[in-house]
Amino acid sequence: MEAQEIEVKYRVIEQDALLHALTDQGVSLCTPILQEDQAYAPTWWDYGKPKTGVPFGRLRTVQGQHLFTVKTPQDNEMACLEAETIVADAEQMHDALLQMGFRPTVRIVKERRTGRAGRWSLCVDQVEGIGPFLEIEAVTTADESGLAIQAQLDAWANNLGVKLERVTDTYDSLVRLAQHHSA
Repeated sequence: MEAQEIEVKYRVIEQDALLHALTDQGVSLCTPILQEDQAYAPTWWDYGKPKTGVPFGRLRTVQGQHLFTVKTPQDNEMACLEAETIVADAEQMHDALLQMGFRPTVRIVKERRTGRAGRWSLCVDQVEGIGPFLEIEAVTTADESGLAIQAQLDAWANNLGVKLERVTDTYDSLVRLAQHHSA
């Protein structure tokens, strides 16, 4: 059965308050890890077009290891069918993506701390160019409602009692927007 990754994302307004609230909830975050992502989109797709039903690629490098991921948004950009695998050669994977009709879009560099709250994964990210974010993720079967699970995740985040601003864009869209505003 295909896996579906469902997430909610928040711009963090008060990072110290968030870290304290997570500790109060029993969430222990790992030490920060640098992640460098290259995002890919089909050559026929461009920003501003809907993402639902469109496969997007990501080639992530963490501590010398390369992870290739394909995400296909379902209910919205934050509820995706997902498949991923480790690849031995990032350059060859990049070339393969180009041959399959994808093009590189943006690079996303972030420092990520992860933890768990029950069955949910949490990521506290410091994203180059756009600042601190909180992601809360659930992995489910493909037939579960992404919108219903997002409502549960959002309720949990709101109960933390810290100032967060929910965003509905993915990091690639947020980074691209920041780059265009600074240019």
